[in-house]
Amino acid sequence: MNETPIKIFSGTKSRFIAEKIAKEYGIELGNSTYTEFSDGEFQTSFEETVRGAYVFIIQSTFPPSDNLMELLLMIDAAKRASAYKVVAVMPYFGFARQDRKDKPRVSIGAKLVANLLTAAGVDRIMTMDLHADQIQGFFDVPVDHLYASSIFVPYIKSLNLDNLVIAAPDMGGAKRANSYSKFLHTPLVVSHKSRNKANSVGEMTVIGDVEGKNVIILDDMIDTAGTITKAADMMMEKGALSVRAVVTHAVLSGPAYERINDSQITEVVVTDSMPIKPISDKIKVLSIAGVFADVINKVYNYQSISSNFIV
Repeated sequence: MNETPIKIFSGTKSRFIAEKIAKEYGIELGNSTYTEFSDGEFQTSFEETVRGAYVFIIQSTFPPSDNLMELLLMIDAAKRASAYKVVAVMPYFGFARQDRKDKPRVSIGAKLVANLLTAAGVDRIMTMDLHADQIQGFFDVPVDHLYASSIFVPYIKSLNLDNLVIAAPDMGGAKRANSYSKFLHTPLVVSHKSRNKANSVGEMTVIGDVEGKNVIILDDMIDTAGTITKAADMMMEKGALSVRAVVTHAVLSGPAYERINDSQITEVVVTDSMPIKPISDKIKVLSIAGVFADVINKVYNYQSISSNFIV
């Protein structure tokens, strides 16, 4: 048993999930403050000692800029206060969509964020369902990349759907969907889309048979909901019995709620990696607090976390 003190802190915008994780772990959330100056600058401070402690800082980076900066300041403050280890727990890793140069003269934002976290002094990263698995390789510190499958798979099974089909909303999500398909022993279909620009879907077709099937679309995030709702409507037109979406990160920006409510999609199942407005009966939230509390405990006690990976 590790005798090093353990402390869990939260950034201001992730307190809703941090309190759940701390409760699941069985300790009180640490005391920290956030002070904002009139010009928009802000300062973070730990209001209790962290000297020699194993410090876990919980902060999803949505919208990414301010929350990322707050996380960087908290990491720096913990290191300067002589914390033994500092772990950034980022249920949602912002800038993950910028994992490569997809056109000339653009940044690789995910790599830049990795560099910033490393420069701040982080010893370990803990996150869930990155937009691209290779982002783990951007870090020179350990990365615990968790999967929401540990809560999604039991939920999918509980639906007891006949003629179940797993679907990928685009070619990029085919690998994730294929893993679920193999585990659940179901067919796989893939939507093929063309984008006119970011957050705008052009033409879409489906590769595979959905007629007479109950379809579950899997993805890592739902932003404006354009892709998933268009895919759901298209699959219903092709004879699907029902279409559900199972998505880890509910960004839900712009017209997302309106699109979900107006679409033929039966249900959108998401996690609480970021706060969600409860303004749609079609959205169901499953908590990831228990998963993170369990992995924090295992990391703290130097135990294997491989048992947490279902798919």
